[in-house]
Amino acid sequence: MTASPAGTGLPRRVHAGYALGSLATGAFGTVPGLVLLPYLTDTLGIAAGIAALLVLLPKAWDVVVNPVVGRISDRTRSPWGPRRPFLLVGGVALAVLFAAMFVGPVGTGTDAGWYVAFAFLATATAFAFFQVPYVAMPAELTADYEERTRLMTWRIAVLAVAILVSGAVAPMVVNAGGSGIPGHRWMGLFVAVLIVVGAVGAFLGTRGTSAGTVGESEPSLRAQLRVVSGNRPFRLLLACFVIQAAGIATVLAGVNYFVEQVLEAGESGTTIAFVSFVGPALLVMPLWSRIGARIGKLRAFVRASLIFAAGALALVAAPLLPAVLPYLVIVVIGCGYAGLQVFALAMLPDCIAYDTARTGRRQAGVFTGVWTAGETFGLAFGPGIYGLVLQLFGYVSSDTGVAAAQSDTARLGVLLGFTVLPALLVGLPVLLLRRYDLTPARLAQAQAGPVADPSVAVSESGPVR
Repeated sequence: MTASPAGTGLPRRVHAGYALGSLATGAFGTVPGLVLLPYLTDTLGIAAGIAALLVLLPKAWDVVVNPVVGRISDRTRSPWGPRRPFLLVGGVALAVLFAAMFVGPVGTGTDAGWYVAFAFLATATAFAFFQVPYVAMPAELTADYEERTRLMTWRIAVLAVAILVSGAVAPMVVNAGGSGIPGHRWMGLFVAVLIVVGAVGAFLGTRGTSAGTVGESEPSLRAQLRVVSGNRPFRLLLACFVIQAAGIATVLAGVNYFVEQVLEAGESGTTIAFVSFVGPALLVMPLWSRIGARIGKLRAFVRASLIFAAGALALVAAPLLPAVLPYLVIVVIGCGYAGLQVFALAMLPDCIAYDTARTGRRQAGVFTGVWTAGETFGLAFGPGIYGLVLQLFGYVSSDTGVAAAQSDTARLGVLLGFTVLPALLVGLPVLLLRRYDLTPARLAQAQAGPVADPSVAVSESGPVR
């Protein structure tokens, strides 16, 4: 992979082409979190607690497979480069398996739940083979600290569009297709098309950026993971982001329940709430980029997280507010969401570049493998824990495609899971970043200094052999 040197901007074609991959990551990261839990509880008739496990366990597999995929992509040699083949093959496989997840060949009940779980496992595996190489690419496309932020701004802008389109339109497709299993089949095909467009677009848009060579990396996966654990900035950022991903996922998982059971709005209410959450990202993304340039990525990241948490906590009062105000509060939450996504993903390549400078080894794939494993687990843990909250508060499932009538206690669980839970999961982890000290000056010093002995993985406290 031929990286653009520091101070040299990437062509707009590469910005746009790389960003298109977020159509795939955005669609898969959003739609299962938004519709899968309600699909299990209100269409297939699976109890909320069981549905939570069926959503969580397949993605827990990514904790194991993603680092392995990262190592494979680090060691891949091809005329297209080490990462790009996975964009095409992994992306197409992801699309096919996603559509299969909602085919519903065995009707409703327990067997249908198991089918979805196994299909979700296969889909999550295909997603790993697309996402891990995709996320690894920015650290290799450019060596410029600020250029990585610009690259991530393009990516997050497209990601916001992908999330907005897939999340807002998917429920509409379900309804237009007749609701229940038939409607979900059409929805699966719609999302599969988005994924294919994103994967092929990223593959074609990044052509000419790879040299087809692979630098020296650690000799074993165990050694590479030891280096990852020795990178303190990465450790702290990863821990914060994984917990926050769970908080974001509780919002996605709960929006349908919140609108129906708390706001008592119709089907259009879910679309309005989702657009209110994601839509602001398109407007505030340039603003967050300027804020980050002025006060630094870390401080901007913390501020965005606190805005998200404060908005979610304020939404506890939703049952007492006039009809329009809850949606305006969701807009505030969406503004915070946009910022924390931009800066977390802009800080990740810095951590990878810092590791390359201090060890002299190319192992971006392993870092992004660990990162995406954590992110995917967090995104699965959110719906999982939300489903368990529903179970504890007595939520009643249905196999009719329409939510059953719920008790006041169940509606309280819907409310607390959508507000207090994500506020805590997004706000509290920023305390972990008090020790994050990878400033631009420190990164520049590491990149300008002598390359470490490649047989030594340098940790924050000293060499680890």
